[in-house]
Amino acid sequence: MTDRYAVIGYPIAHSKSPLIHAAFARQTGQDLEYTRILSAPDAFADTVRCFFGDGGQGLNVTVPFKEPAWRLVDEHSPRAATAGAVNTLIRLPGRGLRGDNTDGVGLVRDLTGNHGFDFAGRRVLLLGAGGAARGVLRPLLESGLAELVIANRTLDKAAALVAAVADLESGGAMVRACGLADLGVADRGPVGFDLIINATSTGLTGAVPSIAPSVLAPGAWTYDMVYADTPTPFCRWGLAQGAARAIDGLGMLVEQAAESFFLWRGIRPETAAVIDLLRSG
Repeated sequence: MTDRYAVIGYPIAHSKSPLIHAAFARQTGQDLEYTRILSAPDAFADTVRCFFGDGGQGLNVTVPFKEPAWRLVDEHSPRAATAGAVNTLIRLPGRGLRGDNTDGVGLVRDLTGNHGFDFAGRRVLLLGAGGAARGVLRPLLESGLAELVIANRTLDKAAALVAAVADLESGGAMVRACGLADLGVADRGPVGFDLIINATSTGLTGAVPSIAPSVLAPGAWTYDMVYADTPTPFCRWGLAQGAARAIDGLGMLVEQAAESFFLWRGIRPETAAVIDLLRSG
């Protein structure tokens, strides 16, 4: 019998997840179907229960349901517990659900596996303190970096994220908060980062975070967690400031999907060809 999987969201028609998982299934010889589910916000929990009650095996969760999914599940993975959000639902033996969050591992694997970035000893700046930033914190702290600065327009919100990971094993990495307006300003904020990750929503409006070019160390990389058919505003900003590499989040999308596929099927698909497929399509 063909196993059933899906991605649930509102809206959902734009999702590339069915294309990605269909490619993974062909590559690995897995008998599964993967579809989209549109759910009204007030019907999310009932829609999930109906899907699994009808024999569904797993769900990916996208906006605006990652936090409701966290509240719905019976069990959290450590990275989902840190994130406070779930993007992967896994059927447990019996009637329970386990929630995981694969966004952060997708980000780290894209940077290291697809682009050759080495986190060891690096200073990393994470822009934003919302759900996207929180979702990648644990894998970043497990990457071997030396320092992680979380910068947000509202300093208190960045400080709250720092406090949320205070008890994590960080391998000795320094984690601190900073106000966005202080970045790169003499005697006020840190400068010279090896990697800057944009986890804000500014790109959705064609803007970029207001930060000084001095936040980039020589040879620094910039990474935008969103993706587009053309370079995102943040990627263009990075290149204009002399970044050595400016990368968007398409690879992260595919890598987080590959982690979900592995959690469901126990097989880790190859991602390079799927990234190329999406990039060329």
